[in-house]
Amino acid sequence: MSDLFAAINTAQPEFSADGPKEYSVSEISFEIKKCVENNFNKIRVKGEIFGGKRADSGHWYLSLKDENALLSAVIWRGTAAKLPFKPEDGLEVVATGKITTFSGKSSYQMVIEQLEISGTGALLKLLEERKQKFAAEGLFAPEHKKKIPFLPDTIGVVTSPTGAVIRDIIHRVTDRFPSHILLWPSLVQGEGAAEQIRGAQRKIHPGAAELRLVERGLSEKQ
Repeated sequence: MSDLFAAINTAQPEFSADGPKEYSVSEISFEIKKCVENNFNKIRVKGEIFGGKRADSGHWYLSLKDENALLSAVIWRGTAAKLPFKPEDGLEVVATGKITTFSGKSSYQMVIEQLEISGTGALLKLLEERKQKFAAEGLFAPEHKKKIPFLPDTIGVVTSPTGAVIRDIIHRVTDRFPSHILLWPSLVQGEGAAEQIRGAQRKIHPGAAELRLVERGLSEKQ
Protein backbone atom coordinates (compact mmCIF):
# COMPACT_ATOMS: atom_id res chain seq x y z
CA MET A 1 0.00 0.00 0.00
CA SER A 2 2.86 2.37 0.79
CA ASP A 3 4.24 1.83 -2.72
CA LEU A 4 0.91 2.86 -4.20
CA PHE A 5 0.76 6.10 -2.18
CA ALA A 6 4.39 6.84 -3.02
CA ALA A 7 3.67 6.44 -6.73
CA ILE A 8 0.69 8.76 -6.52
CA ASN A 9 2.60 11.37 -4.53
CA THR A 10 5.37 11.53 -7.15
CA ALA A 11 2.85 12.42 -9.86
CA GLN A 12 1.29 15.57 -8.41
CA PRO A 13 -0.34 17.86 -11.02
CA GLU A 14 1.57 20.93 -12.13
CA PHE A 15 0.46 24.38 -10.98
CA SER A 16 0.93 27.84 -12.47
CA ALA A 17 0.02 31.34 -11.33
CA ASP A 18 -3.45 30.77 -12.75
CA GLY A 19 -4.00 27.49 -10.88
CA PRO A 20 -3.71 23.80 -11.84
CA LYS A 21 -2.31 22.98 -15.28
CA GLU A 22 -4.91 22.25 -17.92
CA TYR A 23 -4.65 18.87 -19.64
CA SER A 24 -6.38 17.44 -22.66
CA VAL A 25 -8.07 14.06 -22.14
CA SER A 26 -5.27 12.34 -24.06
CA GLU A 27 -2.59 14.15 -22.10
CA ILE A 28 -3.95 13.23 -18.66
CA SER A 29 -4.55 9.65 -19.82
CA PHE A 30 -0.94 9.43 -20.96
CA GLU A 31 0.35 10.83 -17.67
CA ILE A 32 -1.70 8.32 -15.68
CA LYS A 33 -0.50 5.49 -17.92
CA LYS A 34 3.13 6.56 -17.46
CA CYS A 35 2.72 6.82 -13.68
CA VAL A 36 1.08 3.41 -13.31
CA GLU A 37 3.27 1.44 -15.71
CA ASN A 38 6.54 2.96 -14.50
CA ASN A 39 5.76 2.18 -10.86
CA PHE A 40 4.12 -1.24 -11.27
CA ASN A 41 6.20 -2.87 -14.00
CA LYS A 42 7.19 -5.85 -11.81
CA ILE A 43 4.77 -6.97 -9.11
CA ARG A 44 3.46 -10.11 -7.41
CA VAL A 45 -0.23 -10.38 -6.61
CA LYS A 46 -1.91 -13.09 -4.53
CA GLY A 47 -5.55 -13.81 -5.22
CA GLU A 48 -8.21 -16.24 -6.33
CA ILE A 49 -8.86 -16.86 -10.03
CA PHE A 50 -12.32 -15.71 -11.10
CA GLY A 51 -14.00 -15.75 -14.51
CA GLY A 52 -11.10 -17.46 -16.30
CA LYS A 53 -11.67 -17.99 -20.02
CA ARG A 54 -9.40 -19.13 -22.84
CA ALA A 55 -9.89 -17.20 -26.08
CA ASP A 56 -9.62 -18.80 -29.53
CA SER A 57 -6.33 -16.91 -29.91
CA GLY A 58 -4.86 -18.89 -27.00
CA HIS A 59 -4.81 -15.94 -24.61
CA TRP A 60 -6.40 -16.33 -21.16
CA TYR A 61 -8.61 -13.59 -19.72
CA LEU A 62 -9.41 -13.72 -16.01
CA SER A 63 -9.57 -11.77 -12.77
CA LEU A 64 -7.77 -12.08 -9.47
CA LYS A 65 -9.95 -11.40 -6.46
CA ASP A 66 -9.94 -11.27 -2.70
CA GLU A 67 -12.70 -10.38 -0.25
CA ASN A 68 -12.63 -6.68 -1.15
CA ALA A 69 -11.50 -6.16 -4.74
CA LEU A 70 -11.22 -7.56 -8.26
CA LEU A 71 -8.23 -7.14 -10.60
CA SER A 72 -8.60 -7.82 -14.32
CA ALA A 73 -5.75 -9.80 -15.84
CA VAL A 74 -4.56 -11.41 -19.06
CA ILE A 75 -2.10 -14.19 -19.84
CA TRP A 76 -0.79 -13.95 -23.38
CA ARG A 77 -0.72 -17.09 -25.50
CA GLY A 78 3.06 -17.67 -25.29
CA THR A 79 3.00 -17.51 -21.50
CA ALA A 80 -0.19 -19.58 -21.22
CA ALA A 81 1.35 -22.39 -23.26
CA LYS A 82 4.12 -22.74 -20.67
CA LEU A 83 1.91 -22.86 -17.59
CA PRO A 84 2.20 -26.14 -15.64
CA PHE A 85 -1.53 -26.08 -14.82
CA LYS A 86 -4.79 -24.77 -16.22
CA PRO A 87 -6.03 -21.50 -14.68
CA GLU A 88 -9.27 -22.61 -13.02
CA ASP A 89 -11.82 -20.57 -11.10
CA GLY A 90 -11.43 -20.77 -7.33
CA LEU A 91 -7.73 -21.63 -7.47
CA GLU A 92 -5.59 -19.45 -5.19
CA VAL A 93 -2.47 -18.30 -7.01
CA VAL A 94 0.42 -15.85 -6.91
CA ALA A 95 0.78 -13.96 -10.19
CA THR A 96 3.92 -12.15 -11.28
CA GLY A 97 3.71 -9.49 -13.96
CA LYS A 98 2.99 -5.83 -14.57
CA ILE A 99 0.09 -3.39 -14.63
CA THR A 100 -0.86 -1.75 -17.90
CA THR A 101 -3.60 0.77 -18.68
CA PHE A 102 -6.00 1.42 -21.54
CA SER A 103 -6.35 5.15 -22.05
CA GLY A 104 -9.34 4.86 -24.35
CA LYS A 105 -11.38 3.08 -21.68
CA SER A 106 -9.93 4.55 -18.47
CA SER A 107 -9.18 1.01 -17.31
CA TYR A 108 -6.21 -1.08 -16.26
CA GLN A 109 -5.26 -4.74 -16.00
CA MET A 110 -2.43 -7.01 -14.97
CA VAL A 111 -0.37 -8.76 -17.61
CA ILE A 112 0.58 -12.06 -15.98
CA GLU A 113 4.03 -13.35 -16.91
CA GLN A 114 4.23 -16.16 -14.34
CA LEU A 115 1.58 -18.02 -12.35
CA GLU A 116 2.11 -20.22 -9.29
CA ILE A 117 -0.27 -22.14 -7.08
CA SER A 118 -0.35 -20.53 -3.64
CA GLY A 119 0.29 -22.85 -0.72
CA THR A 120 0.27 -26.60 -0.20
CA GLY A 121 -3.45 -26.65 0.53
CA ALA A 122 -4.39 -25.27 -2.87
CA LEU A 123 -2.10 -27.74 -4.61
CA LEU A 124 -3.54 -30.70 -2.71
CA LYS A 125 -7.04 -29.45 -3.53
CA LEU A 126 -6.15 -29.37 -7.22
CA LEU A 127 -4.66 -32.87 -7.11
CA GLU A 128 -7.71 -34.24 -5.31
CA GLU A 129 -10.04 -32.70 -7.88
CA ARG A 130 -7.98 -34.24 -10.69
CA LYS A 131 -8.08 -37.61 -8.96
CA GLN A 132 -11.86 -37.48 -8.62
CA LYS A 133 -12.28 -36.41 -12.24
CA PHE A 134 -10.11 -39.25 -13.56
CA ALA A 135 -11.81 -41.74 -11.26
CA ALA A 136 -15.22 -40.67 -12.61
CA GLU A 137 -13.91 -41.31 -16.13
CA GLY A 138 -12.88 -44.82 -15.10
CA LEU A 139 -9.19 -44.23 -15.67
CA PHE A 140 -8.28 -45.97 -12.41
CA ALA A 141 -10.38 -49.03 -13.16
CA PRO A 142 -8.41 -52.31 -12.98
CA GLU A 143 -9.42 -53.29 -16.52
CA HIS A 144 -7.66 -50.20 -17.86
CA LYS A 145 -4.37 -50.93 -16.19
CA LYS A 146 -1.54 -52.54 -18.10
CA LYS A 147 1.08 -54.78 -16.61
CA ILE A 148 4.47 -53.09 -16.56
CA PRO A 149 7.10 -55.35 -18.16
CA PHE A 150 10.26 -56.22 -16.27
CA LEU A 151 12.31 -54.94 -19.19
CA PRO A 152 10.96 -52.67 -21.96
CA ASP A 153 10.82 -54.02 -25.52
CA THR A 154 10.99 -50.51 -26.96
CA ILE A 155 12.53 -47.32 -25.56
CA GLY A 156 11.61 -43.92 -26.98
CA VAL A 157 14.25 -41.21 -26.73
CA VAL A 158 13.71 -37.48 -27.21
CA THR A 159 17.05 -35.77 -27.88
CA SER A 160 19.39 -34.46 -30.56
CA PRO A 161 20.21 -37.10 -33.21
CA THR A 162 23.74 -35.78 -33.73
CA GLY A 163 25.11 -35.36 -30.22
CA ALA A 164 27.07 -37.70 -28.00
CA VAL A 165 24.07 -38.21 -25.73
CA ILE A 166 22.16 -40.55 -28.04
CA ARG A 167 25.31 -42.59 -28.72
CA ASP A 168 25.85 -43.03 -24.99
CA ILE A 169 22.21 -44.03 -24.47
CA ILE A 170 22.44 -46.65 -27.21
CA HIS A 171 25.69 -47.98 -25.79
CA ARG A 172 24.32 -48.30 -22.25
CA VAL A 173 21.02 -49.84 -23.33
CA THR A 174 22.81 -52.36 -25.53
CA ASP A 175 25.09 -53.38 -22.68
CA ARG A 176 22.43 -53.76 -20.01
CA PHE A 177 19.12 -54.76 -21.62
CA PRO A 178 19.01 -54.72 -25.43
CA SER A 179 15.83 -53.03 -26.58
CA HIS A 180 14.41 -51.47 -29.70
CA ILE A 181 15.36 -47.75 -29.61
CA LEU A 182 13.24 -45.11 -31.29
CA LEU A 183 14.46 -41.53 -31.60
CA TRP A 184 12.36 -38.40 -31.89
CA PRO A 185 14.80 -35.62 -32.89
CA SER A 186 14.51 -32.46 -30.82
CA LEU A 187 16.44 -29.43 -29.66
CA VAL A 188 17.62 -29.94 -26.09
CA GLN A 189 18.71 -26.40 -25.27
CA GLY A 190 18.21 -22.85 -26.44
CA GLU A 191 15.17 -21.06 -27.79
CA GLY A 192 12.29 -23.37 -28.73
CA ALA A 193 13.77 -26.43 -27.00
CA ALA A 194 11.11 -26.65 -24.28
CA GLU A 195 8.27 -26.53 -26.80
CA GLN A 196 9.86 -29.21 -29.01
CA ILE A 197 10.50 -31.53 -26.06
CA ARG A 198 6.93 -31.16 -24.77
CA GLY A 199 5.55 -31.82 -28.25
CA ALA A 200 7.72 -34.90 -28.66
CA GLN A 201 6.65 -36.31 -25.29
CA ARG A 202 3.02 -36.10 -26.40
CA LYS A 203 3.64 -37.71 -29.78
CA ILE A 204 6.30 -40.35 -29.29
CA HIS A 205 5.08 -43.94 -29.06
CA PRO A 206 6.10 -47.28 -30.58
CA GLY A 207 4.95 -47.58 -34.17
CA ALA A 208 4.46 -43.84 -34.84
CA ALA A 209 4.89 -43.16 -38.54
CA GLU A 210 7.15 -40.18 -37.98
CA LEU A 211 9.67 -42.05 -35.83
CA ARG A 212 12.93 -43.16 -37.35
CA LEU A 213 15.05 -45.96 -36.06
CA VAL A 214 18.60 -44.64 -35.86
CA GLU A 215 20.26 -47.27 -33.74
CA ARG A 216 22.00 -48.96 -36.66
CA GLY A 217 23.44 -45.79 -38.20
CA LEU A 218 24.64 -44.32 -34.93
CA SER A 219 26.12 -47.59 -33.75
CA GLU A 220 28.22 -47.83 -36.91
CA LYS A 221 29.78 -44.43 -36.09
CA GLN A 222 30.95 -45.52 -32.66
